[in-house]
Amino acid sequence: MKIPFLDLGRMDETLKSRLKSRFSEVMEAGVFSGGKEVQVLEESVSSFLNSRHSIPCANGTDALELALRALGIGPGDEVIVPAMTWVSTAESVILVGAKPVFVDTDEQGLISVDWPNAITPKTKAILPVHLYGKMVDMKPLMEKAKSRQLFVIEDAAQAFGAFQNEKSAGTWGNVGCLSFYPTKNLGALGEAGMCLSQNPELATKIRLLLNHGQPIRDEHELVGRNSRMDTLQAAFLNVMLEDFEKNQEKRKAIAKRYLEAFSGIPELTLPDGILAEDHNAHLFVIQTERRDKLKFYLAEKGIGTAIHYPMILPDMKPFSQTGDFKDSRRLAHRGLSLPLNPFLTSAETEEIIREVRRFF
Repeated sequence: MKIPFLDLGRMDETLKSRLKSRFSEVMEAGVFSGGKEVQVLEESVSSFLNSRHSIPCANGTDALELALRALGIGPGDEVIVPAMTWVSTAESVILVGAKPVFVDTDEQGLISVDWPNAITPKTKAILPVHLYGKMVDMKPLMEKAKSRQLFVIEDAAQAFGAFQNEKSAGTWGNVGCLSFYPTKNLGALGEAGMCLSQNPELATKIRLLLNHGQPIRDEHELVGRNSRMDTLQAAFLNVMLEDFEKNQEKRKAIAKRYLEAFSGIPELTLPDGILAEDHNAHLFVIQTERRDKLKFYLAEKGIGTAIHYPMILPDMKPFSQTGDFKDSRRLAHRGLSLPLNPFLTSAETEEIIREVRRFF
């Protein structure tokens, strides 16, 4: 593609040099599990997000599973999950032995406000997803969950750095789950994730679970697993975090230009609130009935796009469920992600705009 959807090889030479330098420092220190880099990342994220406990783990999917296990959710329990999300959200529920109960979303892909209709005597938690970087309206959701004595686990994998009423994504619920997959706004150079918690007892349990149940080596208080974050990935994330706010400004500027350019196209539904503080501009998802034709047209012009996601979870074989998921299905059939990343040049942004407008 002349203009790729995302090409991480486009990092500027200064950033590459800083990453190589940090790699050399880790090599010289000879500490490849735990150590200073992991501790620095914990402290930096806690400070940036104003989270009491920020617990690094191996990846975002593990973060979800660790959260569920720490809250004691397992066989016989049900967890309410939006129908439109990446598979990890539901996978984690099944992996702990519980059942995901899918509910529809609104037109932008956020869990429907009618989710309490899915509550049964077996419901133990709700797992809202801050899809594409836009936060669910958390205050009313938390009030509804609290009144029904339900746990709240936030899937904030796509929403690092989004804030609502001065509280960051992932700090509203019992546990917030982050992903630092390389394509995220804050991405490692491999796999990495994190759990956020404001409860010290819960944070302690998550730390035990991700390290074989060990408070210290060779003492095992419970059955855990190995989900420690690699020292090298923590080191890379510490470098990436230095540029996070600068890169966010670039993302928002591109999103603003898209909004200005596409606002007069009646066939397009544009992302709602992408310039607001509670949206981190992770993805710019437009919606049109001619999605597939537009994707093909842009590909012919050398412009990469992506579909997040082409099928909702209850329509997939491993997660099959019946129900009314009309808004989620509509988004799956109409949504197209345009390039939105700090590596795009102004000329490339204008070419994308020109070709989208030409298509319509």
